[in-house]
Amino acid sequence: MGRLKELRKYVDAELGKIEDADKRNAAFVHIYGVSLAATMIAKKRGLDPEIASMAAMMHDLYAYKSGSYEDHARKGAELASQILSELKLADDAETEMICSAIRRHDDKLAADSPMDEVLKDADVIHHCMNDLSKPVKEKEQARFHKLCEEFGM
Repeated sequence: MGRLKELRKYVDAELGKIEDADKRNAAFVHIYGVSLAATMIAKKRGLDPEIASMAAMMHDLYAYKSGSYEDHARKGAELASQILSELKLADDAETEMICSAIRRHDDKLAADSPMDEVLKDADVIHHCMNDLSKPVKEKEQARFHKLCEEFGM
């Protein structure tokens, strides 16, 4: 089994533990939506799409498991490091890249490493495109505008 498929199996099992069906469904939709967007953005920018997808699969996992978004990016990076180590899915450099992206994904106003930016952008794409009836959050407007230009939308 490929490592992305193995990670998805692990994440699916964790999300499956969410008792509330609406929250569980929303978690699956968001995680998989961000993962697909991250894969496409990374591929377009010449970065590793598998690493981008792996980061996206875990970027909000801590929040979904704990029920709290408080400091979820930092705590999520710690959880991702544990998961990657436990499942032996990434080497040290890949783990650092994945965890850095997760740690920084909530700061949409800062510019960080290229892979960090992929995850931020994928998160914004999903936030803004998943429900077109909602206005774009103020902290995501500039990033969303740049993404629309980059993708000719």
